[in-house]
Amino acid sequence: MKSINSRIALIFFLLLFSSNITRAQEIIRDSVVTPVKKIKTNERQKIDGIIATVGDYIVLDSDIDKSYLELSSQGNSIKDITRCQMLGKLLEDKLYAHQAIQDSVKVTDAEVKSMLEERLSYMVGQIGSMEKVIKYYKKNSEEEFRSYFFDILKENKLSSEMQKKIVEEVEITPEEVRNFFKSIPKDELPLFGAEMEVAQIVVTPKISEAEKQKVIDKLNEFKKDVEAGSSFSTKAVLYSQDKASVPNGGYYKMNRKTPFVKEFKEVAFSLQEGEISAPFETDFGFHIIYVEKIKGQEIELRHILLTPTVSEDALTSAKEKITLIRNKIVDKKITFAEAARTESDQKETRANGGSLINPKTQDTRFEMTKMDPSLYSEVSNLKDDAISQPVLDTDENGKKSFKIITVTNRINEHIADYATDYIKIKDLALKEKQIRAIGKWFDETIKETYIKILGEYRDCAFTNDWLKK
Repeated sequence: MKSINSRIALIFFLLLFSSNITRAQEIIRDSVVTPVKKIKTNERQKIDGIIATVGDYIVLDSDIDKSYLELSSQGNSIKDITRCQMLGKLLEDKLYAHQAIQDSVKVTDAEVKSMLEERLSYMVGQIGSMEKVIKYYKKNSEEEFRSYFFDILKENKLSSEMQKKIVEEVEITPEEVRNFFKSIPKDELPLFGAEMEVAQIVVTPKISEAEKQKVIDKLNEFKKDVEAGSSFSTKAVLYSQDKASVPNGGYYKMNRKTPFVKEFKEVAFSLQEGEISAPFETDFGFHIIYVEKIKGQEIELRHILLTPTVSEDALTSAKEKITLIRNKIVDKKITFAEAARTESDQKETRANGGSLINPKTQDTRFEMTKMDPSLYSEVSNLKDDAISQPVLDTDENGKKSFKIITVTNRINEHIADYATDYIKIKDLALKEKQIRAIGKWFDETIKETYIKILGEYRDCAFTNDWLKK
């Protein structure tokens, strides 16, 4: 990439590596930080004590060490992060969480418990056992560790929700995007990598009515067991094929704008609190839903997903069908886009001629170096206008289908162009505006909040005015 100014570099970093706009904001924004006197990173020998207060929250000296430990456990490098930077990040999180409580931002214990179980499941899988996890975090028992980690996750969730609240109403106009682009010197315009646009046709094997009924009967059996006193959560962990929610006992929190399929939302919002649905079908398989809580426009639910077994005959028929479709396209009897509109079983891509949407950018372009490895392996060797052989695809929930893929457009590596790269430029401009909104929020909120920093940490050169000088 060409040399770009620090503002653009910051925005690119946030776009590429941050799910929340200001995770580690203090660490990113501090280009020069004065280290604490007589302190070596990760080598402190000092009695633990309070080093800062932010509203109703305190920061202990040991919290900095715990933050290093948490970053390390996630595979991040900590060698270049000073204690001053880590404290700055902790102060940001405390201020977010404190203000979230003042603004009545809601984070339920059930929500945090669900997050806790998911994280524990991941940690045990990475480290090997709960005993090793407890030892790694230097706790005496599982109960002590759960209590400690629950508080951390709740604070993190409050912080995250507060960040969302700050930026949720920040919008960008076409004029602002244009002015943002014009403000970048020509010799500092970013260089965008090679991209491609991809289309696919999907044929799903037909499932027999007998196999569907087996799944429906099983779900009805689960429903009766739960109504008789069994745990819905346990059933979900043991039997659900929705891998995303299995670690949480099938738990989801949603409102009417949450991007779930129409059929799922219709059933969910038709139920009363404590009610279990009858089995119903979506593109993913068959479900039952149990509504735990209804809070205004939001519901907390658990669900179990089962997918019927696909017979070998059904798989063979699906492969034969997609092979015939491919042959017609190769023989110029029909275009790929026309075949996708009339023959594909994938609703999401059928209407636009099979074109795939990049889930990260919501446009049709996929940058080669950031493409999902499985998709890259399928298209990297395809020449222009070539069509792949039928590929058997199994999604994360075990559902099988056959697909053929083609590359519809290639965009070579190029310097950013306003017309060609408008969506990317708009994202950069929006991120910059969101960063400014957060900076303004910090300036105003710090002035209104009780904040105190003690000892040698007062010598840190923070980005935010925590010392209120």
